[in-house]
Amino acid sequence: MDTSILPPQSSALHEPRGILRSIAAETQKRLIVAIDGPAGAGKSTIARAIAQRLGFTYIDTGAMYRAVALWALRVGVDLDDLHRLEQLAKEARIEFAAGEILVRLNGEDVTAAIREPRVSEAASKVSMAPGVRRAMREEQRRIGATQSVVMEGRDIGTVVFPDAQVKIYLDAAPEIRAVRRATETGAAVAEIAQEIAERDHRDRTRTEAPLTQAPDAEYLDTTRLSPSEVEEAILKLVRERTSNGKGHH
Repeated sequence: MDTSILPPQSSALHEPRGILRSIAAETQKRLIVAIDGPAGAGKSTIARAIAQRLGFTYIDTGAMYRAVALWALRVGVDLDDLHRLEQLAKEARIEFAAGEILVRLNGEDVTAAIREPRVSEAASKVSMAPGVRRAMREEQRRIGATQSVVMEGRDIGTVVFPDAQVKIYLDAAPEIRAVRRATETGAAVAEIAQEIAERDHRDRTRTEAPLTQAPDAEYLDTTRLSPSEVEEAILKLVRERTSNGKGHH
C-alpha cells in the first residue's frame, strides 16, 4: 500500500452522499471500477478510499496472490511446482467484504499473516505462474459478479473485467513512485528505483496478461496531484460513466 498518498481520515469522507449514494440504484446492477497501473502509483490507497466513498467492496488483487503464497508455504508446496500452485489457487476461497479491510482465506482471517516478509517474497514468485494468474482471474470475476467493487491490479481493465463501466490507469513518474515506496518501506530510494524498474519490465513483458493501458481507460498521472485531487478525479469519472449511460452495456 502506498501510504504516502493516504488521504486524511474522516468519517465524513467515507459516507456516500448525493449522486454517489444513488449510483448503485441508478445502474440497477453491480458496478465495476477497475484501477490498473505500475508499482508505486498509489493504486491500493486510492482504490480503498474510492470504495469507502462509494460503499463498494475493495478488492486488493495483490492480497489474493499473497493468500495463495501463504497457503503454499503452510502446506509445504515447492514454489517452483507450477502444477501444485495452480491447484492451490483453484481451491482457494478468498473473500472480502464491503466496509472491511479483512482478507479471508478458506474462512480464516489472514489479513496480518499475508503481510509477513516471507509471504511477500513468496507471493512475488507465485504471481508469475500462469496457472495461478488464470485461477485468480476467475476468482476475481466470481467476486465481481455478485457485488459492486473497486478492484486494482495490473490487468483488471484489460483482462479480468474488459467490460468494466469505469477504468482508470493510474501512473506517476518513476522517481516519484520510488520515493513513495521508499518512504513506505524505509529502504534506500536508489534500491527501490531499481526494483521498480525491474518490476515494470516484468509486468509489461510477461506473456500472461502484461501490464498495459486499456484503450477505454482514463489515464491519470498522480505525479503532481494530491491524494484528494486523485480521489475526486476518479469520483468525477464514476459520476460521468453512471449518469449519462456510458456505464451501461
